[in-house]
Amino acid sequence: MKQSSSIRLTSLSSKGGCGCKIGPADLEEVIRKLPVASTDPNLLVGLDTSDDAGVYRLTDDLAIVQTLDFFTPIVDDPYSFGQVAAANAISDIYAMGGKPITALNIVAFPISTLDKEILTDILRGAADKLKEAGATLVGGHSIDDKEPKFGLAVTGVVHPSKVRTNAGAKAGDKLILTKPIGVGILTSSLKKGLLSEEEISNVTKVMTTLNKTAAETMSSYEVHACTDVTGFGLLGHASEMAKGSNVGLRIQKENVPILNRVRELAEQGVIPGGTKNNFAHLEGDVTFPNGMDQIDQWILCDAVTSGGLLISIASEEAENLLKDLKMNGVDAHLIGEVTAEESGHVVVE
Repeated sequence: MKQSSSIRLTSLSSKGGCGCKIGPADLEEVIRKLPVASTDPNLLVGLDTSDDAGVYRLTDDLAIVQTLDFFTPIVDDPYSFGQVAAANAISDIYAMGGKPITALNIVAFPISTLDKEILTDILRGAADKLKEAGATLVGGHSIDDKEPKFGLAVTGVVHPSKVRTNAGAKAGDKLILTKPIGVGILTSSLKKGLLSEEEISNVTKVMTTLNKTAAETMSSYEVHACTDVTGFGLLGHASEMAKGSNVGLRIQKENVPILNRVRELAEQGVIPGGTKNNFAHLEGDVTFPNGMDQIDQWILCDAVTSGGLLISIASEEAENLLKDLKMNGVDAHLIGEVTAEESGHVVVE
């Protein structure tokens, strides 16, 4: 018997799985056993610095940016799930300074047990978000699977000289974050039925908001480094930036925007497995202040879906960029700075 479209999508992950990325420690162990990275001179960004997407130069004036992302449902509404998945995948293109142009759907769906309208709504949500981004759906691939999964492979374009990576931060830069964190804790709380409809709507709005406006706003600035904050959490992606750039990062905890009720729900024990994996992986790479409790440390490592951009920009440009981002409706905050000390390390203050 088919289930109706009122089914809670988040309850369909096998064994309560979160659909999170494979943990950074496990992923690192797998990747380091792969063959040496390509020496193709046209590969501008590959696996070397754990960046958000690959960049390949086609001509002196044109490079393509390629990325792929998919996961199990993290919200119950199929249309919203499609939007979240699309916004999350497209975000990697924006982080690299690119413009998304095409996308391919990746679908796993229990077609014989779930109403086909659910899949229609997922695809419709993604299509509407692609339209908002100005990208064109060109196809995709689907399989019949016991649990639904959805995502996209996205291709963008960028001028080779305007590629933004996570490896260019410079001492003296300021750090700007364009979305609040705590999404992982809230979506895990959603699965447990702990959120109100208003709270579900609020966290969904954060996840479905494209980083398009933030990317377009920073395009007129000389941004030194950029990454989007997703599955490895704020500190995980900050650590990758510090290591890739051979600099130290200092983050002021009090300046980091955190969604409502995140602390309260975390105190109730709602901490995603991905968040704890992120925290464990960062041991030795992050210094927390004396007196900061475990809850606050976990929140800063919270596994995010469709998070904001972490931008490293010269100190003298930071205030103007921050002002322009806010003027354009981006919830941006100045959260830290880049230092020449403690290369590859993140210090939370």
